[in-house]
Amino acid sequence: MSEQATFWEHLDELRSVILRSLLVVVLAAVAAFCMKDWLFSVVLAPRSSDFISYRLLGIDEGFQISLMNTGLTEQFMTHMRVAVYAGLLLASPYVLYQLFGFIAPGLYQNERRAAQWIAVSAYAMFLLGTLVDYLIIFPLTVRFLGTYQVSPDVANMLTLQSYIDTLIGMSFVMGAVFELPVVCAILGKLGLINRELMSQYRRHAIVAILMVSAIITPTTDAFTLIVVALPIWLLYEVSIWIVKPNK
Repeated sequence: MSEQATFWEHLDELRSVILRSLLVVVLAAVAAFCMKDWLFSVVLAPRSSDFISYRLLGIDEGFQISLMNTGLTEQFMTHMRVAVYAGLLLASPYVLYQLFGFIAPGLYQNERRAAQWIAVSAYAMFLLGTLVDYLIIFPLTVRFLGTYQVSPDVANMLTLQSYIDTLIGMSFVMGAVFELPVVCAILGKLGLINRELMSQYRRHAIVAILMVSAIITPTTDAFTLIVVALPIWLLYEVSIWIVKPNK
C-alpha cells in the first residue's frame, strides 16, 4: 500500500509540474500575442536591407521583400503560432526548473549536478543557435531566395506562411545543431568518444559540416556557405576541447 501511495504521490506531483508549466507557457504566449506590433517588427525585420546583420556584413542593396496573405485565417493563425513559439522560448527556463525539481530528489548528488549542467547548457546552446539563425543564417537565406529569379518575367510572390515556416524551421534546426557540444560531452562522459577520435576525424567532420551548411542555406554564394559553416565548425572544435582525452 505504501508503495502504491508513493507512486500516486509522484504521479500527482508530476501532474502539478505539467499543469504549472503549461500555465506559464500559456501566459507567456498570451503576453507575446498581445505585443503583436513589437513581435512582428522583430520577426519581419530580416526581409529588409535595413536589418542590422546586412549592415554589419556590408550588404546594402536596398531590397525589400514584400509578403502576401492568401488565406482568410492565415494571418491570425500565423500570429498564434509565432506567439506560442515565443511563449515556449520565454517559459523554457521555468519549465526546465520545474522538471529538474521533480527528478532531483531521486538523484545522487553527482547525478544532480550533471543533470543541472546538461539542462542549463542545452537550453543556453539552443537559444544561441536560434540567435545565430535569426541574425546570420536566416537573413542570408531570405536575401538569396527572396530575390532569386529564374527570369525577369517571373516575379516572386512570397506568402507570410512560407516566411514564418522557414524561420521557425531553421530556428529549430540551428538550435538542434548547436547542441553538438552538449551531446559530445555526454558521449565523452559515457566513454563512447574521446578527444583523439574527434581530432582524427576532423577532416571528415569538416566535409560533413559543409554538406549540412549547404543544405541549410541552399545558395550558390560561397561567402554565405562559409558564414554558415564557420559557427558549426567552431562548435566542433569546442566539442573536441570539452571531451576528455583517451587515457
